[in-house]
Amino acid sequence: MKISNTYISGLFIDEINNDHFDLLNPADESKLGSLICSNKNQVNSAIDAALANEKFAANLTKEQRILILQEILDGVILRSEELAAAISLEMGAPINLSSSSHIQMGTDHLQNTINTLNHYSFEEDYDEYKVVKVPIGLVALITPWNWPLNQTLTKISSAIAAGCSIVMKPSEYSALSSRILIEILDQTSLPKGCFNCINGIGSEIGPMISAHPDIKMISFTGSTLAGINIQQLAAKSVKRVSLELGGKSAHIICKGVDLEKAIPNAIDQCFVNSGQSCSSPTRLVVPIEDIENIVNIASEHVSTLITGDPLDASTNLGPVVNIKQFNSIQEHIKLGIKDGYKLITGGPGKPHNCSKGYFVKPTIFSEVPNESALAQEEIFGPVLSIITYADINHAIKIANDSMYGLSSYITCLDTEDGVKIAKEIKAGQTIINKKSRGSAPAPFGGFKMSGNGREHGLYGLEEYLEIKAII
Repeated sequence: MKISNTYISGLFIDEINNDHFDLLNPADESKLGSLICSNKNQVNSAIDAALANEKFAANLTKEQRILILQEILDGVILRSEELAAAISLEMGAPINLSSSSHIQMGTDHLQNTINTLNHYSFEEDYDEYKVVKVPIGLVALITPWNWPLNQTLTKISSAIAAGCSIVMKPSEYSALSSRILIEILDQTSLPKGCFNCINGIGSEIGPMISAHPDIKMISFTGSTLAGINIQQLAAKSVKRVSLELGGKSAHIICKGVDLEKAIPNAIDQCFVNSGQSCSSPTRLVVPIEDIENIVNIASEHVSTLITGDPLDASTNLGPVVNIKQFNSIQEHIKLGIKDGYKLITGGPGKPHNCSKGYFVKPTIFSEVPNESALAQEEIFGPVLSIITYADINHAIKIANDSMYGLSSYITCLDTEDGVKIAKEIKAGQTIINKKSRGSAPAPFGGFKMSGNGREHGLYGLEEYLEIKAII
């Protein structure tokens, strides 16, 4: 099966002489098919098409934009089972997760953008001047494989709401779900050429996009290193760059909470999507006096988790996305053992029931110093480091002692105390006594090396607008 996701001016471009990228099922390493990569001429053609349609996109009325977003939402809901199956096949998410969170997060953020646009004014009058908010123009959206539907819908919805024309470059590892999403967009009333898609190896196509002078903005979700490269190339044309990058989020467990509930919840938050989330709380910061009890609870909970076939409804953890990711995680686990940290559960190698596929044992270390590589480097897999603190100021210091600042979590007895702690944490979001951020249209983005810019709702929409003052 050959898949073409090169989509320019309303047409899928299927040129068999192009380079191909093998699509592998991470659960059994079998070949799912191959992605026909876009060549340099096609990349330029997609950008030219979007550039030619900048004014068409900008001139869409607010009502037309809302209609288009609603059409996308209806299409995603209609094909949600196909999308969930594709996500499970291409990146290994358990089917229960892809059918729920992967779909729900994407549709929630799309609905939030519709709600925002319904009440948004693109003009503001002041005593001596008027502020007009206009589309920034042609935008490039570079999206990841780990939450493919959520991240693409988040960016697409904000760009369309703002009135921008689009060139999208999804991850080559999410080709199946990307194809379905492009087909959904093709059936909407969005004028042809306002949305275009190119595909291929990120390290090859990314620089073409980043350096292109006609692109007015890049929105990228991915690794910090790739984000730095994009920003350096984009600087030559002074284009806007919005980056959502890596993370090493801390979860502070406050003294006095019910550990029998808090610790399993913290582990599940870390291991969801096989730990392949930039906002995962991979540093569990706990009171030193409770460490023995916490270790016992953690070990017991992990023993109940099922790692295996992502298409089995009973599976909790599927494989990681590819062999490169698997090997990197294995090296981090081995380093933690070599450095002498206490291995509570898991370890190197695959689970006993998984001879094929890129499966990782859910792994927890305790007695981990916060300055260690295990606690400082983004592992992007089901690996949790438990770090102890003496008092809450010490816990906050640990949480902030990281080059990253994407997310943070607090479990506490009193929400007001949690809010006070959250204000001291240098991260773009803090989740207090909740499983996840849910469907809230709250802004999402990072501090420090976790990036800049914000996504979702009002703040996501305004990333794609320029401010014009009329005096």
